[in-house]
Amino acid sequence: MAERHPATEHLLRYFASDHLPPHLQAVSKPCATLAQELADALPDGPELTAGLRKLLEAKDCFVRAALDTTPED
Repeated sequence: MAERHPATEHLLRYFASDHLPPHLQAVSKPCATLAQELADALPDGPELTAGLRKLLEAKDCFVRAALDTTPED
């Protein structure tokens, strides 16, 4: 794959979830998958950057919401 714009690469790295406990990874990973699929399908530009930033904000909200849940054993 061709090198991406630094803004795209910068935002995509924040979708990593390996550092999270499993119950939070389950919430975070669908957003990471969507972010990567969109980055693969769309050209770099201000709208992609804005969309990834908003998706990242939403992912962070979902993960914070999941902090209030009890992980299933």
